Amino acid sequence: MKKNAILLSGLVLLFATGCSNGNTTETENASPATVTETGAGQSAVQDETSNPNIVQVAVGSKDHSTLVAAVKAAELVDALSNAGPFTVFAPTNAAFEKLPAGTVDDLLKPEKKADLKNILEYHTYVGVLKAEYMQDGQEFEQVNGGKVKITKKDDKVFVNGSEVVASIVTSNGIIHVINDVLLPK
Repeated sequence: MKKNAILLSGLVLLFATGCSNGNTTETENASPATVTETGAGQSAVQDETSNPNIVQVAVGSKDHSTLVAAVKAAELVDALSNAGPFTVFAPTNAAFEKLPAGTVDDLLKPEKKADLKNILEYHTYVGVLKAEYMQDGQEFEQVNGGKVKITKKDDKVFVNGSEVVASIVTSNGIIHVINDVLLPK
């Protein structure tokens, strides 16, 4: 994936410099996606025409503000804004509230960034796992190296015992909304 990003960046740079005939005039509406600040990552790309990515969907959800704050504190916004594809098991605010008092505030501290990142990476799988294709007993290795286990009861899907209550397809993967925070073992 890094090679593709580097190659694409090089081609864009080559195209931009090769097409300039020595003039320094700006062109209007050159691209629907533009970077708003120099050196910013994928999350800084402004694109009003494409479907939203995982981060953009989460930011727009009133039920995932704690998750969004955690993703920002762990500095994973750019990673989850990239092409993916990713599957994110996204705990709701209510899921974070089930944790012992002070846990979330403690994890959001800069000195706990590694612990927070580990927990969030345990909620992320590289690839798309659609609920209808998950089978009882399957295990999937998450970004942090830990495994989650899928169980099925009737038409319901569970990840480590937490029910998948909704699934949202995004431009770079899928979000499965869950009511528990998954803790790595």
